[in-house]
Amino acid sequence: MRKNLMFIALATIGLASCKGGFKKADGGLLYNIHVDKPGASLKPGDFISLDLTLKNEADSVLGSTYDMGHPINNIMQKAQQKGDISAGLLMLSEGDSATIKLSIDSMFKKGAPKPPGFKGKYLIYEVKVEKVIPKGTQTDAVFQAKVADYFKVQAEAVKKAEPALIQKFLKDKSLTPTKTASGLMYVVTRPGSGANPVAGDTAVVNYTGKLLNGKFFDSSIKEEAIKAKQQMDPRRQFAPIRIAIGEGKVIKGWDEGLLLLNKGAKATFVIPSNLGWGEQGFPPAIGPYTPVTFELEMVDIVHPNPNAPKAPAPQPPAVR
Repeated sequence: MRKNLMFIALATIGLASCKGGFKKADGGLLYNIHVDKPGASLKPGDFISLDLTLKNEADSVLGSTYDMGHPINNIMQKAQQKGDISAGLLMLSEGDSATIKLSIDSMFKKGAPKPPGFKGKYLIYEVKVEKVIPKGTQTDAVFQAKVADYFKVQAEAVKKAEPALIQKFLKDKSLTPTKTASGLMYVVTRPGSGANPVAGDTAVVNYTGKLLNGKFFDSSIKEEAIKAKQQMDPRRQFAPIRIAIGEGKVIKGWDEGLLLLNKGAKATFVIPSNLGWGEQGFPPAIGPYTPVTFELEMVDIVHPNPNAPKAPAPQPPAVR
């Protein structure tokens, strides 16, 4: 949960200009509550699930839980300083929606680095509080059980929606894939040549991964990351990756799918969640029970060297 809070506090920027409707709070915080539902305001220790859209002052979207396909879930924290995001959220209750603008000078006045490339006077959040579970006087065990029940219900709803989500994606993209017994779906978009790899071979692969709504989450190709307007880590080396096939070092959809491609082949894979990241997901980019799609290219297939020296057999421990 702490990672998600950092995502809220640091990766978020953006929204409407400072026009009518905004009120001023301590620390230079500006807020405009668009929907004000009846109910108690959030308190530190409460569980909160919220959707947010992040923009800069030029109205460019920098991040969105709607793109990720799932809300942010967290335990509400105390405000660490006047005018921080927690101070804004603590004014809201379940069902509320608001725009919260934070003074960049107030947020980073202690020398902390600003988000890369950030320009403007405000960090701005457009938020909607989807669910609140008050901590109140409940014991930790009772409270955590209620939170766990909420996650279970939400996960089941997402799980049930997955087949329809996949079918809509295939229809929208006019794809007629081959479906394997496990449920992996693939379309070979460029045939390769030679034999397919087998377990024990090493696949050299280029890839680009996206959610079914088109949201980019990773690529081995620099041009694809630039096209998706991803923040570039200068330490990232963009190059085909090497995967030992059949050793379980990648998701099941890849371990199976790579066996279907020969050298030079390109394919579109549609991977249901049971062959991907399953009920846990891979936060923050991939939520629970989230299917994904990959564009893959089998750049090369490296066979093991039969003449390579074999590792010595492990020796039993000495008996004393």
